[in-house]
Amino acid sequence: MQLSARNLIPGTIKEITVGMVNAEVVIEISAGVEIVSVITKSSVDRMGLKKGDKINAMIKATSVMVAKD
Repeated sequence: MQLSARNLIPGTIKEITVGMVNAEVVIEISAGVEIVSVITKSSVDRMGLKKGDKINAMIKATSVMVAKD
């Protein structure tokens, strides 16, 4: 598979909360650091996603904010 996105972040599925249409997927990328994605329930089913799976979070955004204290 070839992708145009360069921001692939490896992680492990920590939790999946499935609703009627969408699912919230919590991806742990390192101890205490998580990325949360909302995808369709059918995508979870089609991909066979489950807790503990090793996956990549793919981020493609036209705008990324930076904050500093």
